[in-house]
Amino acid sequence: MSAAITRDPDIMHGTPVFHGTRVPVQTLFDYLENGDSLDDFLEGFPTVSRALAIQVLEECEQLRLANV
Repeated sequence: MSAAITRDPDIMHGTPVFHGTRVPVQTLFDYLENGDSLDDFLEGFPTVSRALAIQVLEECEQLRLANV
């Protein structure tokens, strides 16, 4: 798992969250799948920086492409 994502059993029962927050990474994907923009997500979750969100998206893209 990347440095951008934290998974700790004491934080949100081990759900992967953005590093330094309690915001589940899945929430970003839920927003995007529902047609919301990255800006909409960031407005709703100000503890997640734009750079951190982009880092997670880029790492997920790299993982997806590696498995093609």
